[in-house]
Amino acid sequence: MRPHATPSHYELTAAGDRYFDGLAEKFSRSLYQAPRGELRLAMLDYLLPQMLALHDQPVLDIGGGLGQLSAWFARRGNAVTLAEPSGDMLEHARGWHADECGQGAWPCERITYLPLALQALPAAVSGPWQLITCHAVLEWLGDPRAALHTLASLLAPGGQLSLMVFNRDALRFSNVVKGNLEKALDDRLEGKGRRQRLTPISPLTHENIVAWSGEAGLVIDAVAGIRIFQDYLRTPTKEGARDTLLALEKQYCRTEPHWRLGRYLLYTLTKPEADA
Repeated sequence: MRPHATPSHYELTAAGDRYFDGLAEKFSRSLYQAPRGELRLAMLDYLLPQMLALHDQPVLDIGGGLGQLSAWFARRGNAVTLAEPSGDMLEHARGWHADECGQGAWPCERITYLPLALQALPAAVSGPWQLITCHAVLEWLGDPRAALHTLASLLAPGGQLSLMVFNRDALRFSNVVKGNLEKALDDRLEGKGRRQRLTPISPLTHENIVAWSGEAGLVIDAVAGIRIFQDYLRTPTKEGARDTLLALEKQYCRTEPHWRLGRYLLYTLTKPEADA
């Protein structure tokens, strides 16, 4: 459960997790109103219809943050339950969702909001769920392996989990590109201390997801890399080149070896039917 004290983005909960109270405006401005955030959303818009079987089924969006993914599903007719432990993130999502549905983008009752962390959901939500999304959450938890098992417990047989994680291998490579050679050599990649710049505390490898999903009884149906080129550019992308960069990302996001160096790895995991 969420601690009584409101943590800042530098503080960990008793469970070793990091929440983002007080950062809604910063995230909105520096991530989603910046080229890297725009590219991430554009790639999700491109990849999710390829990687998921979408049939207007209800969606549990875990760690939904500012609500972009919940809005994506709501526009397409899915009823969404958005779970987010950060109070100001959830309020930010409510606010701009209200503007959107007020303009007719979707019926306002299509999204339900829960101020809960992932670990609290099994006792709080009915299920199992045919479709769960959990994007950019596991890397901020003290025990991401246990979290993946919790996600599996919420998933219905035959259901799909859309999982996106921060890629440890990409983080190592970007540190080398920046000249942080000793840090990369020593594998000191986790974000630590009060002055860490929002580097995840538990960046994950593809091998982690392969092993842990197998333990949890999940099957990897698809994987893609997101931002496989952008984060290694030596100079910022000029306005006129962004369409070309997006086309390049789309062309190689599911191609060996390029997807393996995406800043984020996007998976579709399924739980086999009981009689399969």
